[in-house]
Amino acid sequence: MALSKLTTLFTTLALILAVGCSTKQGKNPKKKYTTWSSYLGDAGRSHFTILDQITLENVSQLTVAWRYKAPDWGQMQMNPLVVDSMVYGVTAALRVVALHAETGKELWSFGDSIQVWHSTSRGVSYWEKGNDKRILCTRGPHLFALDATTGKPIPSFGTEGKVDMRSGMPDSAKNKFVISNTPGTIFKDIIVMPLRVSEGSDAAPGDIMAFNIISGKPEWVFHTIPHPGEPGYETWEDSTAYKSPKVGAANNWAGMALDEEAEIIYIPTGSAAPDFYGGDRLGSNLYANSLLALSANTGAYLWHFQFTHHDLWDRDPPAPPNLLLVERNGQKIKAVAQVTKQGYVFLFDRITGEPLFDIEEIPVPPSTLIGEVAWATQPIPLRPKPFARQSVDLSEKDISPYAKNKETLLQFFNAAQKEVYSPPNLDPTLLLPGYDGAAEWGGAGSAPEEGILYVNSNEMAWNLQMKENAPTAATMPLGQQLYNNKCITCHQADRKGLVASGFPSLIDLQLRKSKEEVNTIITHGKGMMTGFPELTETEKDALIRFLFEEETSVATTEKMEMVNAQEENQYQHGGYTKFLDSNGLPGIAPPWGTLHAIDLNTGDFLWSIPFGETLSLKEKGFPTTGTENYGGPIITQNGLLLIGATKDGYFRAYDRRNGKLLWEYKLPAPAFATPSTYFYNGKQYVVIACGGEKLGTEKGNQIIAFALPNP
Repeated sequence: MALSKLTTLFTTLALILAVGCSTKQGKNPKKKYTTWSSYLGDAGRSHFTILDQITLENVSQLTVAWRYKAPDWGQMQMNPLVVDSMVYGVTAALRVVALHAETGKELWSFGDSIQVWHSTSRGVSYWEKGNDKRILCTRGPHLFALDATTGKPIPSFGTEGKVDMRSGMPDSAKNKFVISNTPGTIFKDIIVMPLRVSEGSDAAPGDIMAFNIISGKPEWVFHTIPHPGEPGYETWEDSTAYKSPKVGAANNWAGMALDEEAEIIYIPTGSAAPDFYGGDRLGSNLYANSLLALSANTGAYLWHFQFTHHDLWDRDPPAPPNLLLVERNGQKIKAVAQVTKQGYVFLFDRITGEPLFDIEEIPVPPSTLIGEVAWATQPIPLRPKPFARQSVDLSEKDISPYAKNKETLLQFFNAAQKEVYSPPNLDPTLLLPGYDGAAEWGGAGSAPEEGILYVNSNEMAWNLQMKENAPTAATMPLGQQLYNNKCITCHQADRKGLVASGFPSLIDLQLRKSKEEVNTIITHGKGMMTGFPELTETEKDALIRFLFEEETSVATTEKMEMVNAQEENQYQHGGYTKFLDSNGLPGIAPPWGTLHAIDLNTGDFLWSIPFGETLSLKEKGFPTTGTENYGGPIITQNGLLLIGATKDGYFRAYDRRNGKLLWEYKLPAPAFATPSTYFYNGKQYVVIACGGEKLGTEKGNQIIAFALPNP
C-alpha cells in the first residue's frame, strides 16, 4: 500500500506562518550558478554551474594551472570555496588556507603548527555583510570565525574568535565527543551546524543548533530526540531517552540544504546511538534517520519523513539533500531529493513534504536478540529503482569471477542472511550496500532546473554480525578494559585491525607514534574514528600503556565499575569486515563502483556505467570493474560531469547526457573529495583536493587547479 503523508493542523499552521505566501510552486528565483561560495556550489547543494568556457569539445585539453602543496599529508575531503580572488580550503591537519585563485599561492593560513588535528573536514563556510567578511570553520568542538581577508580570528565572536558548539547542548554533553566534519549552512546572520558525535552509548544528543555569526551565541535549538511535550516524544518507549546517559545521536553530520526563498532548511539526521543494538532505545526513534524541514529563522518544525524506523544498520542519510524542480502534470514543483546508503532516492514536495513517488511500507524480519524489537516494516520508494544492488538480489553466480577462493566465499555467502533489512543477529548478515553505503558523503549533483540527479555509488558488501559481551575479568588491567570497551570492534582483539576495511593494526604502535600523538588521537579522533574526550588522563594513560605493551597492573574496583557501567548491553557489534576475496578485492562480481543519471520527472534512469578501474585487473586486460569511491561531481549546464572520487586516483570528465568518458587525468593521490569550479581573470578553473590515504591508498598533500591552455 502506498504511504500517504497526513499533514496535521499543527504542521499546516506552521507552514503558513513560516513560509507565508511567497513560495508558489515553480516560482524559483533565478539563480546565477556562476560562483562557488557555498558548500557544493550553492545552498541547494546542486554541484551545478553555468560557467561554459570548458566544454564537451575542449575538456580533453585541460591541463594543470597551479598546484598547492600543503605542509601536512593525508586525507582531504574538502570542497573548496571561491570568493573573488581567494580559494579557501582545509588541509589534512585541519589548517584552513586561503590561496590565490590564479596562482595557488598561499595568502594566509589558520592553524597550529604544534597541535596537529587528525580529523577530516569537508570545508568551510563563507559569510559577508558589507565589508565584514568571515570564514566559519571548526576544530575539535569549537566553531571559529576568521577574517576572510587575513585569516585572523575575530575577537568579538564568542571568546577570542571561537565558541564551543556544545554551549547550546545540555550539561550531559559538555565533556562528550562533538565535532563537525561538514560546513555549516549560512542563512542571514546565522549558521546551522552539522555535528558528528559518538555512535556508542556515550553519544551526545544530536541537537540541531544555529549560532549567530556576529556574536557566536546560540540562536535556536531543535531536539532530534524530543523532550516531553514535543512532537515525536512518544516514539521512544523510554520516556527519559532525551536525557538518558545510554542514548544519544540522531545528529546531522552530512550537511543540510536551504531554500533561501521559502526560508526552509532541510536536514537529514543520523541514526540513534548506540548503533546496531537498540534494546535501550525501543520505538521508531524520531527524529533519527529522517529528513527534517525546519524554519530557518526559528528552527520550528514543519514536516519530516523517517527513512529507517528504529535503525539497527547505521542507515543514516550520508549526504545533504538536493533542491531541484521536477515536472508533474505540466507543472513545475519545488522538490527535495535525498539519496541514501541503501541506494534509494526519496523525492518530496519541498513545501508540504508530500512524497512525489509512492513509498511502500514493507514487512521486514524480526530480531532474535534478547531485549531487541526490530521495527516490523520499513519504507521503500517504488520509483526510482535503487541505484545499487541489494543483498537480496544476489545469487551464487554473483560471486566475483576473479576470486581464487570462491569456495570460501560461497560458504559465507550461503550461510549469511541476505533479506533487505535483516536485523543484526549472532548469525552473519551480508550487508549490501555496505556500512558506508551506496551513496556517500560527497553527495549527488543535479541539473536543478531539469530535474535530473547524478549520483556515484559504491558496491561493497560487508559482514554484519553481533556477538555476546564477555564479562570483564576482575583482574583485567584498566587499559585492557578500556581497549575492549572502546577499540576492539574496529582494531580487533589481537590489535591487528582490519587493514582492508580501513582499520589499521595497532601492533608495535610505539614504534610509529609517540604517547603524545596517541593521546591526541584518543581525545580528538582521527578519520573515521571518534574521539573519547570523556576519558580522564589516568584512563588515557592506562589505555596507552596497554597499547604500548607496558601495562601490568590490575584495575581497582572503583575503576572497573566505571568502565563496566559503560557497556551493560548483552551484545556488541562484531566489527567492520568487508566481504573480500583472497586478493583483497570485493567478493561479489563487478561493477564495484557505478555512476548514474536519474530523471526525477519520471523516475527513469537515463544511463548507468561502471565508475573507476581496478588497475591490477585492467593491466591483465579485464573489462572496467568500477571501484570504491568517495566524493561527488560537478555538473555543468553545457553537458559535463567532472568527478574524482575513485580509489584508482583519476580525475574524469563525462558527457552527462550519455555517460561517455571524455577525459581522464592521473592525480598524484586519489581525490576523495568533491571538486569546485570558478571563473577568474578571463579563465575557468576546476580545483580539487588530492589527499589519498583512505582505502589504503598513498597519502597526498596537493590541491590542484585545472584550466584550458592559453590560446
